[in-house]
Amino acid sequence: QVQVAESGGGLVQAGGSVRLSCEVSGRTFNRDDMGWYRQAPGKKREFVAAMSWSGSIINYHGNVKGRFTISRDNAKNTVYLQMNNLKPEDTAIYFCLVDPPLPPDSTYIPRDEHWGQGTKVTVSS
Repeated sequence: QVQVAESGGGLVQAGGSVRLSCEVSGRTFNRDDMGWYRQAPGKKREFVAAMSWSGSIINYHGNVKGRFTISRDNAKNTVYLQMNNLKPEDTAIYFCLVDPPLPPDSTYIPRDEHWGQGTKVTVSS
């Protein structure tokens, strides 16, 4: 049974930084592509970043490219999202997804158990 657990969210001022972590268990993590998504209040969940299992393919949403960095440590079964120069519009619940579509595909419907519960990031102006 796969378990996905995000951590690291919180309240940060605009221009600040936060690092999110997502630990996965119950899977062969080093063969899983991994992704980060976010959902702002009143909006649909949207793609943020994704990385292939080997790390050779990385995609970012245009709104975060240059500010956010996805990385992974296969020895720790963990994927990270380093978020720098945060803006109020980055405020959202951030979700980790196992086996996301690469490249991103808004028509793809992931399995429910591949999502984490989310971690909230609030950026104050």
